[in-house]
Amino acid sequence: MYAVIETGGKQYKVEKGDEIEVEFLDKKAKDIVNIDHILLVTKGKKLLIGQPYVKEAKVVCEVLENKKSKKIKVFKYRRRKSSKRQKGHRQKLTRLKIKDIEVNED
Repeated sequence: MYAVIETGGKQYKVEKGDEIEVEFLDKKAKDIVNIDHILLVTKGKKLLIGQPYVKEAKVVCEVLENKKSKKIKVFKYRRRKSSKRQKGHRQKLTRLKIKDIEVNED
């Protein structure tokens, strides 16, 4: 069983037991997060596709840690203008562990 979830404007394919890094969620370590934006769920040979989301499904996750990614350098340079600018950026991330994928079938 797997699901395609949407969080932070990005989509992730997850299974039970997976660990993923998503955009920063304002939660502490060992908190439980329920993700309701499920785009697709498989259960055996059954496939549920949302329009845009599957209403009877949710993914239960546990927050492992909040951290920052590697630093990237942003450099702008304009030739022949004696103009340049350099900035750095570190994106905040949240590491999640997928506990369960719940589907309520009626």
